[in-house]
Amino acid sequence: MGDSDSLEGLQGLHQDLLALAESGVLVVDRLKDQLDRRIHEFKTLLDKPEKNAASRTTLTSGRITIDDEEYEINEDFKQQTIQLADSLNLDELKSAALFHTAQQGAQDFDRTPLMTAILQFQNRRQFLLECLRVIIRLSIRESEEANAQPRLIDFGDYVREIVGATDTSNANAHAYWGKCLASLNDMELWLQQLAEREQSAQVVGQIPSSEAVETNEFQRKSLIKQHESLSAICTDLIKPYANLENFRSLLRKIKRLDKHDLVTIHYVPILICFINYLNPDSGPCTAAEARSLTKEIVSKDGDPWGLRNLQAATIVWWLAEYSGRYIESNADDPVQRAADPRAEAEERSAQFMDALKDGAFHFMLSISQDIKPSKWYDPAKAGLVSHLIHETHILPSDTSPQPLEFFKTLLMEQMQSFVEAFITNMPDTLRKLKSEEDEQRKLLHSRFQRGPAEYELHLERFLIIIGYAFDGFPEEADQLFWSDPEGNLFGFLQWAAKRQPTPRIAAFCETLKSLSNGPECADAAHKFLLDEGGSSSGKIRRTSSLSYTHIFNELYELGLNIHEPRKTTQGTLFPTAQNPVDQIVEPESAMMLESYLRLLGHLCRESKQTRDWMINHNSIDVKGLYLKLCVDKVESRLRASVFSALAALLTDKTPAIATVMWNDLDKWTASGFIVDARQSTIANATSLQNLWEVLASGYDESYALVELLRALVQPYSFNELRDTLPFPETLGSTHRPQAGIDTYVDFVVGRVFGVKCGELPDGLQRQVLRWNCLNFIITSLDSFNEDLVIFANKSNIGVDAVIHASSLQKYVELHPFTRVMDWLFNEKVLKELFSTAIQNESAVDDAAEDSPLVLSLMLSIKTMDLLLTRQATYLDIVRPLVKLSSSQHRKSVSNPVMASFEDAVLSSLDIVTKLGFYCGSGHTELAIVSLRLLEKLASSRKLVVSPTAGFGQRSSRSKVVGIMEKDNNAERISRSLVDVMKRDGRELEAQSEAPGYVIKNHILDFLNTCLVTVPNRPTIAHLLLGFSCGNNHVSITPGSLWDDHISLFHAILRLAVEYPDNDGDQYVTWMSTLKRKCLEVLNKLWKSPLTSELVMEELRDFDFAFAEAISLQTVDANTLWDGETIDSVDFLLAGLGSSAVAFQNFLRQRSLFCEYTAKELRFNDRAGMPTQKARVQSSLLGITVFPGGDQQQNPTIFDIFDFMELEVNEAYTPPPLVFLDGLDLDVCRKDEEGLEIYDLDHVGEYIRLRCNELIQSGVIDNTSNDQTVSHGNEVRQGGTVSASNRKQELDAEIGDILSCLLSNNERARIVRLQEEALKAWAQLTTVTLQSCDFEPGVRIAFILQTLQVILPKLEKSYEDSSDTAVELSGLAGALIQSIDFDSTTFEKTQTGDFANDRLSQLFRISLVGVLGAGSTAELRQACYHISYRYLRGASKKSTKGSPLGRHTLSIVKNSGDRLIEILCDDAYAGTGTCKVSALLFLDALVAMCIREGSKYMTEAFVRLNFVSVLVDHIKHIPAELKAANVQEVPVFLSYYDASLALLARISQTKLGAAQVLNAGLFQSVQESQIFSADPDIGLEFENPNALKKYFDLMLSVLRIINAAVLSRGPQNDQTLFQAREFLRENRNSMVAVFKRNVKVGGLQDVDTDLSDLVDCFTVLVSATRFLEYENKTTSQRATRNLFS
Repeated sequence: MGDSDSLEGLQGLHQDLLALAESGVLVVDRLKDQLDRRIHEFKTLLDKPEKNAASRTTLTSGRITIDDEEYEINEDFKQQTIQLADSLNLDELKSAALFHTAQQGAQDFDRTPLMTAILQFQNRRQFLLECLRVIIRLSIRESEEANAQPRLIDFGDYVREIVGATDTSNANAHAYWGKCLASLNDMELWLQQLAEREQSAQVVGQIPSSEAVETNEFQRKSLIKQHESLSAICTDLIKPYANLENFRSLLRKIKRLDKHDLVTIHYVPILICFINYLNPDSGPCTAAEARSLTKEIVSKDGDPWGLRNLQAATIVWWLAEYSGRYIESNADDPVQRAADPRAEAEERSAQFMDALKDGAFHFMLSISQDIKPSKWYDPAKAGLVSHLIHETHILPSDTSPQPLEFFKTLLMEQMQSFVEAFITNMPDTLRKLKSEEDEQRKLLHSRFQRGPAEYELHLERFLIIIGYAFDGFPEEADQLFWSDPEGNLFGFLQWAAKRQPTPRIAAFCETLKSLSNGPECADAAHKFLLDEGGSSSGKIRRTSSLSYTHIFNELYELGLNIHEPRKTTQGTLFPTAQNPVDQIVEPESAMMLESYLRLLGHLCRESKQTRDWMINHNSIDVKGLYLKLCVDKVESRLRASVFSALAALLTDKTPAIATVMWNDLDKWTASGFIVDARQSTIANATSLQNLWEVLASGYDESYALVELLRALVQPYSFNELRDTLPFPETLGSTHRPQAGIDTYVDFVVGRVFGVKCGELPDGLQRQVLRWNCLNFIITSLDSFNEDLVIFANKSNIGVDAVIHASSLQKYVELHPFTRVMDWLFNEKVLKELFSTAIQNESAVDDAAEDSPLVLSLMLSIKTMDLLLTRQATYLDIVRPLVKLSSSQHRKSVSNPVMASFEDAVLSSLDIVTKLGFYCGSGHTELAIVSLRLLEKLASSRKLVVSPTAGFGQRSSRSKVVGIMEKDNNAERISRSLVDVMKRDGRELEAQSEAPGYVIKNHILDFLNTCLVTVPNRPTIAHLLLGFSCGNNHVSITPGSLWDDHISLFHAILRLAVEYPDNDGDQYVTWMSTLKRKCLEVLNKLWKSPLTSELVMEELRDFDFAFAEAISLQTVDANTLWDGETIDSVDFLLAGLGSSAVAFQNFLRQRSLFCEYTAKELRFNDRAGMPTQKARVQSSLLGITVFPGGDQQQNPTIFDIFDFMELEVNEAYTPPPLVFLDGLDLDVCRKDEEGLEIYDLDHVGEYIRLRCNELIQSGVIDNTSNDQTVSHGNEVRQGGTVSASNRKQELDAEIGDILSCLLSNNERARIVRLQEEALKAWAQLTTVTLQSCDFEPGVRIAFILQTLQVILPKLEKSYEDSSDTAVELSGLAGALIQSIDFDSTTFEKTQTGDFANDRLSQLFRISLVGVLGAGSTAELRQACYHISYRYLRGASKKSTKGSPLGRHTLSIVKNSGDRLIEILCDDAYAGTGTCKVSALLFLDALVAMCIREGSKYMTEAFVRLNFVSVLVDHIKHIPAELKAANVQEVPVFLSYYDASLALLARISQTKLGAAQVLNAGLFQSVQESQIFSADPDIGLEFENPNALKKYFDLMLSVLRIINAAVLSRGPQNDQTLFQAREFLRENRNSMVAVFKRNVKVGGLQDVDTDLSDLVDCFTVLVSATRFLEYENKTTSQRATRNLFS
């Protein structure tokens, strides 16, 4: 929230006041504080110090004082300040202060300081005036609420202080009111000066700069708004604080008004309110003063009025109120006693009538139309009003700004008071008006003036004025007209309804229509029109008063005349008439008929009573009567009114009425404008093609017919499954080749939307017709259930049999979705769709949210969104199906060759930029739909990676990015989004419903989707965030928004840090969701190689890690998550999962913090930034150090492991199902970022299908509304189950299933997020250990504390979650890997004992993990690594017989034989590197047993025959290496190294050596031929260092042989013999090794030292006395040869 003294603070005050006025939301302390701060500003608001010589002299001196600080200013500052003072006519020193402030804020406004100063000045005045207006209105509301509770804020006190009112005198208040009036005049002069300035520039041919034009236009609009607000202030201050002299000043002012514009209209509510205030007997004006004012107002002598019709209107307003003084005679009033009441009443009536002739009602009707123009083009009403006001001036709709809603309401309230006063106080004048008009009509007839008649229509004008005054005010209409049948205003309606000529009927119908808004008023109007007089023989008697009887009589007669024209009686010139007056031909006849139909349609929409009465009427076929009027002989506007009335009958339609309507409409279109026609007339019927051309030729008719068709295709409210067609399946089958409504869809989409809309010259008509057509299109697309196709293919329900349509194929073929989609790929339709969506953003910003421009724009964007969403279903399933199965007579739609809608977007890329501008508009709903579509477009790979014009090439740069960069569009859009993303404290008070919050959410969704879809290429998300995009890289442009730290990225960064995720008592879902999404955007940016470097640097400059660290909060089992604790039974279901979502958001935030901090630590370590690294280290240990040296405590890295202490209950399990048993819900699964969850929307539809199946199979009886069960006598749980009970049981089962699936979804998400958070925390812990500079003792303490935190969770996770166990085991392995067992920490001290106990506990828990029933290979591998590392470390501290060694061995033995069995299984048959880890662990165990002198492991190997397995495997080594691919070779070599090392370790004892030798070691080596291979070539396998690896393999095998030979000793002749034979057989290999070692021979150099291999051979030769043996053998052989 901005500072309370800033413009932002003033806007906040305005928001608070509006929130209080509109919804009663009150933040007392803040509001009172702001009002107290601003009270002086309100007092001095109207005091604007003008330019003066003294201030200019001070300015030119070069030294000025601003806010008690002295500044020395340069020449440029002086000149711009003088220019500002001239523009605002403001004191130079005030201008200097204003300009100085503007220099600081110019960057935010993206304007020059001069323009910024003007904007800030006008904005400040505007907001101050608006705040004052609302304060005064709140004070009035307080005074009207007599029985209100004690007020927390007395706005009346503030108003009295502002205007200077006291308990004894209101003189200051009267002066303040006069100052307000004078300020209105000052604003008018200012507006005049702006206009003259523009005219002067045009006269001299000077072209003003764009900034000057923008500034002048802004000031003009702002001044008009200020004038409007001040007008409302003057109006509301009249009754408490104005006097008679103020009124005289007002009269003098309005006499000088000479222009019909918005400024003049602003005086109307002031004038009417003042007149109303002065005229009651209890008012401040005495009878004598009132009489004097009457003469002054009515008199036409003296100074002439600038606007004659304004004078006339003033007279009428005055006389209407003034006459109220004479309703009851006052004997105490000497003035009344001396006067002649009758004569004065006649005089007032005559004056009133004269004023009407001077244009009083013309003026009132004109301003009513100006203030409340029809946003939706209403030709009937527009035509009637235009006819009544003749040539009266009206405001130009295109250039005049529209008044705000508060002013419209204010003016209409005053007009309502005039209407009530005129009807109540001057009934004789009303009667005189009516009688004079009737006399004029008779006089015209007596002169035999046939044809159009012209006469005054004052009463008609008054009726329309009533309509304007009460339209949109149902409460006031009900209170004044309908609630009191004995009241004057209800009596007026009864009187006005009698004996009405044609134009008066039309006006009265419009009045009645305006008075019947809302169900209550519409029901009252319905009762008013009911007539007891019935009809017989088809004719309805004519009555003297307007009623249903009269209306339907007129329509019935018109229908007869159309189809059976009357014959003129022979011998007479004119037919006999009931009343001569009725025979005048009036131009308003068509208006009358249209008004009848419009009134009937309006009542049908608003009142269910009316609708039911018309549909179910016994003697009147309303629908048939309407259609009889739809012939080519009548005007198209009348047919349009009929279509609209028919559409109204379909409000809340039922299948019965819809079916009848479809059949009748289809017959009407087939016969060409003729219903129930005779055979002879059908021959002359309009041809079908010409029919559609005629219907589409005019705006009115095409709009109304589209409205009717839209009502007909609207899905039924009860059909949630959307499995029914909105029309009979056989519709049109008798007269069209193809049944269905393709013809009607072609008319709406192809003919009206695709062609007619683009041809309309009137912009408003075009917008309204587009809106109507797009509504039809969206209804058609949205009512199609594409999931039915999925269920038909995947589920066990026979969809064909259970849907309401006859078959799924018919549903797909005939549904309007199919034909509409055909048209949406048509070139003309696409052109019109894009034309609707591409609008001027300034016009959109200025338009009202409910205007046709904005609404049609929104629907066009929604259509594109739906088209993108549904096109896959259409292109892949629907279109091929329709082509295969449809009749050959089906007319095809001309479509260009497009593979998808994205191809059309590539041809109209401007839509992308426009969507960006719409996102920053002030229209919440428009921004949301624009963001949704932009999200889809920006994440489409077709658009992001688009082809170039070059053949066979692809562009490395996205066209979408290119179009967004054009004309600096990206920066303009980004600025608008930055404003939206600012944190607003008031938004937190409005919670998740706040428009700002909703838009923030959608902006973040758009960015996240875009970044995750295309993570490594520049996209529009990068552009909007502030990056400059190259082909495949991003950068920062100097002077850009990013460079100035005001980009969208920085706005999101600040929001991520500042936005709360809890309210102090609990974590709140909607708060934490927004914070999480902000962090997700940052996360994607810091992880992506495209942006990581730039983003990390910016986050580092922002001290993001430390800002997040100090905001961390620890949680426990008592923490509330949206009102629920973690162990609550309803935690997963509370608020439809909102509590679970709050916890999920917390887990994700914790995960992202750990992930970012780890990344930051790594960078600091690599970049050599010890200071920054030390700060991060300190923060992780609980103290955050700021650059200035300040410190703040925060949770440590161990504290934030708290999330692992929170355990969520199991998902809800439903009881046994009966009705829904066997439902295969797997078809409703979906993938959510790699997590399989249930799509609950699909589940709901799937269950509805099952319910349909139950209905059709007779299990459920659907004959009543509650879907009772058809089985009546089935017994369950010992009693007879009624139908209603069955329905309740079915509903309960549905609720159980949905609850179960919801809880399953939420729990799955929590488990996944908890695992991610654990992984991130473990990663952070590991990085901290590796990167931070710990002292040795501190490092050990850190490791031990980490182990203390994780060990309980590690042991528990073996049973609960293998993923968690793997992660914690991996962390434990990293921790033990970092321990220096040689340090003094492990010596025999208290600390050493604690460290040894902790590590021993870890070793024990690791063995438990190996033995666990649910252990996986990955988990066992991690446990093996821990155990191996522990045993290797412990071996350094333990000696034979030491306590540590004995304790360790006992842990292994206590684990049982199963531990060794699992180890041996993994060592031989395990997967991947798990085999290697198992072998290393076994090696460490054997080493430990050797050290302790234990035979435990050797005996275990004997029992399991494991040694034989290992030895036997040696023979397969060469074959396995030869068969392995290049990726597998390193794994095999690692395994061989470990297994051979284990054999070598076993062979180090006599018993072990015996086992190895007995297993056939020498035989396996011989069979392997490892030593038989050519030493210059080695073994054959794919490895760049194959020969080196071969020699290493030889060395490993030779070490086994040496160990076995040496362990068995020289006394074992058998072993020596085998070894000697081995050497003899591999003498060549041995010799080759010796030679290669001394660089003699060899085909290639091996980058390795063969000395170990030579040594091993030497040891073996020596141990076996091989040379002596060889010599002896040779000598013996020579001797034998000698004597042979």
